[in-house]
Amino acid sequence: MTTYGTIPTSSGGGTNLEYLSRAKARIKSGLGTRRSWKEMFNFRSVDLPHGVSDAFSRIKINIGYFRMNYAILVLVILFLSLLWHPVSLIVFVVMMAAWLFLYFLRDEPLVIFHRTIDDGVVLVVLSVATILLLLLTGATMNIISSLLIGLAVVVIHAVFRSTHDLSLDDEAGGYLASSSS
Repeated sequence: MTTYGTIPTSSGGGTNLEYLSRAKARIKSGLGTRRSWKEMFNFRSVDLPHGVSDAFSRIKINIGYFRMNYAILVLVILFLSLLWHPVSLIVFVVMMAAWLFLYFLRDEPLVIFHRTIDDGVVLVVLSVATILLLLLTGATMNIISSLLIGLAVVVIHAVFRSTHDLSLDDEAGGYLASSSS
């Protein structure tokens, strides 16, 4: 029997395309929690805190609100510091791929030898492996200094960025509303 003009409903390579489209959607949704860079670097919202308690309150609120932006900023600083250490940069890129596939882009639990591995275990193993592999590349002081610079940039921004103009949408509203009262 001939089937001219019919469209096959499934193909052998469909699972790879499905995985890539799901991965793309998860990356977009993860980056969707990123706030606008214009909102983050709004110079009209920069002022001195009124005291130590106000500074700590700003840090707590801004880290909750701009957490994805801060993570991207620290990773960019780390990436830029590794440009002069090609082996470390390669290890960094490989470990980022491992993080994406083993932690961020998984839809179902990780199963190894018919045992389900908890997400907390995956997080700890990937963290330790990333740190150890990067430290073994000989760029220890470079990595530590870039992480400290990234942390300093985040804290300075969080202290001096006032929180009165942050829009309280549904996603961050519960966190911001509960921490600002």
